[in-house]
Amino acid sequence: MSDPVRLIIGLGNPGPEYQLTRHNAGFWLADQIAEQLNAGFTLEKNFSAWVAKGRFDGEAVIIAKPTTYMNRSGQAAGALARFYKFEPKQVLVLHDELDLLPGQAKIKFGGGHAGHNGLRDIHQVFGSADYWRLRLGIGHPRTLGLAQQVAAFVLNAPRKQELDDITQVLERCYHVLPYLLRGDMEAVARELHGNNRA
Repeated sequence: MSDPVRLIIGLGNPGPEYQLTRHNAGFWLADQIAEQLNAGFTLEKNFSAWVAKGRFDGEAVIIAKPTTYMNRSGQAAGALARFYKFEPKQVLVLHDELDLLPGQAKIKFGGGHAGHNGLRDIHQVFGSADYWRLRLGIGHPRTLGLAQQVAAFVLNAPRKQELDDITQVLERCYHVLPYLLRGDMEAVARELHGNNRA
């Protein structure tokens, strides 16, 4: 068993114009998790984030959506981790993943940021890569047969079939939340990776 997750950070860009874009998949799951824990988001400017406080097995769980743009996500992550005295290994970051198809999700600990601007900033602020990531597949324009550049692709809304697949995988992530919050990452991997469609 790993340390239970105590701080969950969904990555995305603030503002209604970004709400439905692929890059905001982390925000979508953060909203679902907060709802599952009966926790409402309030704007906390000191943390540069919308913050929801829930409880699980008697322990506090903090869910956050940074109010900065994606490339400054570390500002909220660092401020919250310092204030609540969480170590990186107690942090889970929810983010969109180009290397996974829509409908796939993977749990990962440590490693590189693969050019993801949100992860890059969190790496820098934590001074460590030793935190958990829940990688939510959005596909890559090349694998999906699109001529778009990556920057434009992530800032556009998914097409209907992709959105259906992403919605299904968010549901699966939602169901493994108890395992995540207990630190049973093997069970999370078994549930998520075993159900990833080819």
